[in-house]
Amino acid sequence: MTRVSPSSLPDIDELRRLVDEGGAHLDTQVVCEVEVRGQRMEVHAITMGRGGPDAPAVGFFGGVHGLERIGAEVVMAYLGNLVHRLAWDGLLHEQLANLRLVFMPLVNPGGLWLGTRANPQGVDLMRNAPVDAIEPVPWLIGGQRLSATLPWYRGQPYMPMQPESAALCAVVERELLPRPFSIAVDCHSGFGVHDRIWFPYAHTSLPIEHLAELHALREIFDQAHCYHRYVFEPQSQQYLTHGDLWDHLYLRSRLHHEQNVFLPLTLEMGSWLWVKKNPRQLFSRHGIFNPLIRHRQERVLRRHMGLLDFMARAACSHTRWSPEGGERVRHREAGLAHWYPADHPARMKGYTA
Repeated sequence: MTRVSPSSLPDIDELRRLVDEGGAHLDTQVVCEVEVRGQRMEVHAITMGRGGPDAPAVGFFGGVHGLERIGAEVVMAYLGNLVHRLAWDGLLHEQLANLRLVFMPLVNPGGLWLGTRANPQGVDLMRNAPVDAIEPVPWLIGGQRLSATLPWYRGQPYMPMQPESAALCAVVERELLPRPFSIAVDCHSGFGVHDRIWFPYAHTSLPIEHLAELHALREIFDQAHCYHRYVFEPQSQQYLTHGDLWDHLYLRSRLHHEQNVFLPLTLEMGSWLWVKKNPRQLFSRHGIFNPLIRHRQERVLRRHMGLLDFMARAACSHTRWSPEGGERVRHREAGLAHWYPADHPARMKGYTA
C-alpha cells in the first residue's frame, strides 16, 4: 500500500509547505489515514499557540465535503496568513501566548482527490454522527441509509463512524471541549446567494443552550464589521438533518463539560455569487460549489480572512464580551426574538433552557 504523493493532490503539497515554513511554531499530528484506490492518504491536525488547559481555543476545519474545495482553501489561506506573520508580527505572538489555534484543513482528502462530496466509502461525513433528528427531515438531503450510491448517505446504524469523522471528533474533544471557551469554524460552500454562518441545532428546531453567547458574538461582529454581508442563523431555519457532526460535538460538550462554552459555527459560502457571474460553471460539478476563475477565487479567500481572524480575536478576549447575569438574559431574549418567530414552538412554550 503506497501513500499518495504530494503532487497527486496540490492541497497536501501546500499544507506540507506551510508546516515546513511554520517550523517549531506548529505542532503537526497525523490523526488518521484513509485508503483511496489502493493508496493511503493522511489526515493532519495542526496546532499553534498556548497549550494550557485554561486558554481559550479556536478550531478551523475545511474539506469535510471533498467537492467543496474552496472550504479547504479558505482554511489553508488563513493558516498561511498566520505562518507568514510569525516572522514579524509581535501582536500575533502576544495573542498566541493566550490562545490555542487548531487547524484541520483537509478533513476528507480522499473526497478532495476524487472530487466527491462523500469520502471514498461514499459516506457524507456531515451525516455520519450518531445523532438522529427528533423532528421530520427532508427526504435524502436530511441523511439516508439506503445506499452509498445516493448522496447524503449516513452509513448503516451498526457501523462505527468513518475514520475522518472520528478523527475530527477526537481532535475537538481533546483540543476544544475541555477549555473554558472555544469556537469551531467549519468552512463549506453552499448553493445560495448569501454567505451564511450556521450554528446548531440541525437535529431539532429548538434553540441552542448558548444562544445568548451566539447573539453577543453576532453583536460584536456587527460592530466590528458594520458593512458585512454574513447571515448568522441556526441551521434549523434552512433544513434539519440526521447525523450532524457539530450537533454531536455540542451535545458531547454539554454532557461532559457543562461548565464550558463551546460555539460550533459553519461557514456556508454562497456559491450562487460565483455562478451568476459565470453561468457556464453550472455545467461543471466543481463549478457549482467553487469559483473557477482565479481572480474570483482570490477575492473569496480575501473576503473571509477577516471573519476567521475575528473569531480568533473574539475567543482570545471572550471574558470582555461573554454575557453574564442580566446581560445573558437580555441576549438570550434578543436571540429568541431575532431567530425564532413568535409562532415558533420554542417561543410559544416560553423555552429558556
